[in-house]
Amino acid sequence: MEYRRFGKTEKKLSVITLGGMRFKHVWDDPRNEIPTDTQEHCNVLVEQAIKHGINHFETAYGYKKSETALGRTLNQELKIDRNSYYLMTKGNGHSASAMRQMVEEQLQTLQTDYFDFYAWHGINNDEILQQSCASGGAVEELLKLKEEGLIKHVGFSTHAPLNVITRTIETDLFEFVNLHYYYFFQRNKAAIQLAQSKDMGVFIISPNDKGGQLFKAPEKVRNAIPHATPIQWNARFCLRSPAVHTLSFGMTENAHFDEMEGIFPSSSFYQDSDLVAKQNLDAMIMDDPFTSFDGYNKTHEFNEINIAELLRLRKLWKCYDMLDFAKYRYKELREPNHWVPGVYATKENIDKIDLAQIPQGFPIKNLLEEAHLAFYESPIENHIKKIEPLKLKLI
Repeated sequence: MEYRRFGKTEKKLSVITLGGMRFKHVWDDPRNEIPTDTQEHCNVLVEQAIKHGINHFETAYGYKKSETALGRTLNQELKIDRNSYYLMTKGNGHSASAMRQMVEEQLQTLQTDYFDFYAWHGINNDEILQQSCASGGAVEELLKLKEEGLIKHVGFSTHAPLNVITRTIETDLFEFVNLHYYYFFQRNKAAIQLAQSKDMGVFIISPNDKGGQLFKAPEKVRNAIPHATPIQWNARFCLRSPAVHTLSFGMTENAHFDEMEGIFPSSSFYQDSDLVAKQNLDAMIMDDPFTSFDGYNKTHEFNEINIAELLRLRKLWKCYDMLDFAKYRYKELREPNHWVPGVYATKENIDKIDLAQIPQGFPIKNLLEEAHLAFYESPIENHIKKIEPLKLKLI
């Protein structure tokens, strides 16, 4: 295991974190009733994590059963010395009183006197940013809890567009940030660089799942990385930056810890084999003629098509054969929400697009129609649909 200083917190964290959102049945209600197999699963994973040198455990109030199971594992089942690990949890109380009440409940649930790291969970748009960071609001209350010693370090977790992330960092209220960044989603690189300039800890969310479901990467991707698994290579890609400090790895079984060992040394990314793999993957962008425009110069409200994300998913499909991943992420648009903003690219929604902000001659409507046809699955269409990509050409 390798360890890195988590920014200004000065804590030395393992570069791999055990996240707590994938224990068995963790998303089932009620949140405080823990089935035997859930508790046993948590026990096994935590024990294996400690054996492999992991010293950082991460969970959230929103992960339902996770906090209860993890609290029991650490304190009752395995009885781990509290000084031997760091504990991060998250929550999103929308007022000062709600935030304090939530933290007090989480302290009891996780059976601890303090949290090493506490993140406001889900600063995903400007409205949430303004509300959470307002004077007398939830983040201010977290800082009071820090003064009282119940929280050691305050940060935030985000799925927001880059401009919202950077504005949140620039408030200077936070010591660390949890965000998405990996080979197949590099747009937040500027936010990581900004965080580094402010000496913030940087925690990468879900590099194996949201990073492309790399545990079932298509053959085209696997062939580009013959010397390692896509998960190992992507982890080294993330860790090649000294601004990145730890990754949530999504381990659910013992074999995942064995695969994790193949990451090290993370500095090996700068060796020829990893660089050649990156060149192989980079070259695949040329497999589709429509990747020059990524849509990130257009701002979208949550009730509109998220052009940037749909073009990204289309690129992953066309260039990397990641159709299953694109379908997986597209399903999240069933109901607009601030975690995965956007709506389906139906004809009605496509017709609302302001073409003035689209490069002249770029067939945006056809591309989005093609993406929707490929990604959308209804219970009936899932059985009868045959996808025939549209014949497109640049004008």
